[in-house]
Order: sequence, then C-alpha cells, then structure tokens
Amino acid sequence: MIEQSDLEFERLMEPAALQDEDEKSYSLRPQKLNEYIGQDKVKDELFICIQAARKRGEPLDHVLLDGPPGLGKTTLAAIIANEMGVQMRQTSGPVLTKPGDLAAILTNLKENDVLFIDEIHRMPREIEEVLYSAMEDFAVDIIMGKGPAASSIRIDLNKFTLVGATTRAGQLTAPLMHRFGIPLHLEPYTTEQLMDIIMRSATILGVGCDKGGAMEIARRSRGTPRIANRLLKRVRDFAEVMDDKAIVARITAENAAIALGRMEIDELGLDKLDRRLLGMLIKGYNGGPAGLDTLAAAIGEEAVTLEDVCEPYLMQIGFLARTPRGRVATRLAYKHLGYPIEGDDTQTTLF
Repeated sequence: MIEQSDLEFERLMEPAALQDEDEKSYSLRPQKLNEYIGQDKVKDELFICIQAARKRGEPLDHVLLDGPPGLGKTTLAAIIANEMGVQMRQTSGPVLTKPGDLAAILTNLKENDVLFIDEIHRMPREIEEVLYSAMEDFAVDIIMGKGPAASSIRIDLNKFTLVGATTRAGQLTAPLMHRFGIPLHLEPYTTEQLMDIIMRSATILGVGCDKGGAMEIARRSRGTPRIANRLLKRVRDFAEVMDDKAIVARITAENAAIALGRMEIDELGLDKLDRRLLGMLIKGYNGGPAGLDTLAAAIGEEAVTLEDVCEPYLMQIGFLARTPRGRVATRLAYKHLGYPIEGDDTQTTLF
C-alpha cells in the first residue's frame, strides 16, 4: 500500500522545470511545427516567417517568446532550428555574467544558427549592451586592456537568429525588446488542447489512456503542458502499480481521479499550497486584504513562491484579487473551499 506521507507532491504543480526533467522529457517534445499542439496564431506566424526566410536563404529574424512558464517556449525554439535546418545553442540569462561569456558563444555560432537565451530578462545590463550590436550588425566589440591603453576590437559574426524567452516581458528594456522582429505571446492551453497533448505523450510513453483519463488530467493541469506531462507520468506510475497484472497500464478517468486525489490535486488543479494560501487568507484574515509578506510568513513559505507559483493561476481562475491594500479572496474561493460567506462585506461582495 502506498502511503501518501511517503511521497512529496507539492512541486508537481510548479510550472518551472524540475531538476533533470528537461532531459527525461525531451522525447515528448514535438520536433516539427506541424506536430506542435495549440498556439495556433503563433504557429501560423512562425510558419510564414520561416518559409519566407528559407525562400530568401536568410536567417530568420530574431524571435521573442513571452508567456507563463511551461507553455513550450523552449520547444518552439528547438522547432525553429529544426525547421530552418540549423543547429541550436542554448543558454540562459542568469548564466551570462561577463561580456566574454556571450562573445564566446556568439563567435562559435555557424551561419544561420539559432541562439536560444532563456529568461532573457534576467541578463545583466552589460551583457545586454553587447547583444545590441550582435543582433543588428552581427558583430561584437571587445575592450582589450584597461585605462588609457585600452583598445576596442570589432569581431564579425556569422549571421544568426536569436530566440529569447521570458516569463516577464515587462522587465525587458525597450532597446532590447525593439530589436526582436518577431514578438510572440503564448497563451494558456484549453482543456481540449491539453487532452490532445496528453494522448500524444501517452502514446510515446507506451501507456494506454482513454479520453476520460486524459480529461481528468487535463482539467487539473492549470492550462500548462509541462504540468500535464508531469501529472501523466505520475498517474501512469499509479496505474502500473494498482493494475500490476495488466501487460500495458491503462489510464482511465477512475484511476486518474484516485491518483490525483492522492497527490492532493483537486478538480481545478489546486494543490496543497494553493489551498493553504486561500485558507489562511479566508480564516486568518477574514478574506483579506492581507499583504503578501504577511501571508508568506503565516504559512511558512517564501513570498516569491506565492507570487510566482500560486498567484498567477489563482487570479486567472478568479479565486484571488490584488488590491492596493493587499490580497483578497473572492466568492469563488469561498465556495470552492466550502467556507460560508458571512454578510455582505467588501471583500466578498465586490466579486
């Protein structure tokens, strides 16, 4: 018998990739644009731009992908490289600490290659300034020496495509943002699109999954493919253990609901941390308003975790509101968690 206390499930609903998860899930990533499910407007625009660039024999214009984590920005960058028939080099904004780091990567790029920079908004300003000339003129200026003896050397680069990914487009500086010729915004997925992704992933993983099982997982996945694939793998484990006599495990609505219940993920995709946040706001602060730092201290979590992991989805489904005075729980949150709404005070009647 599997004891719930022996397993840690809180991080399953974290849209950011877990350690070593990208390598393990790479086989689930589509390799071509026609295999990519969802984001139809983004795919249509990319298709036209890629076909035009290939027809002219030029590199694709620089691409900026923004949207919440887990929606497929890294996958799209790899697809762009595959469709253009070139290699992709990958790095991230926080890793680039010195101008020389970026210069070393840029000088090693081959003609028309794709350079993917994840979390590009976290790139230091001095690195960003080096990137300006690289994006516009395909050249970098390197300062040699210090003081009066310092000199500048200009190094020409092969033409390349920069694909930047960010979860916070508002933190990008205007000069950098305006150098991207193809800005694309990714939206959360619908339940039907997530079902298609789950069915495709189940086939790749070699596990049976009926539509009821896919629906059960999809509607608890917060509109995020990464979470959907993560939950699929855990439900698959549960199905294999519970039905160890079957040659091939099959995910149904029934065993998916049981497995996700064991993980403490409810019908709307709320996990233990989400319910602790809302429960403290409702019970401890009469529904709010309450400050973020106050809530974080009350439930023993970091404020940045609540702000980046919990709040975006809770606001999206209308359970939480931000006001100038703090966070407020809405009527929908009271109803979902089963708390009575007392009176007609401001924090409950406004919503």
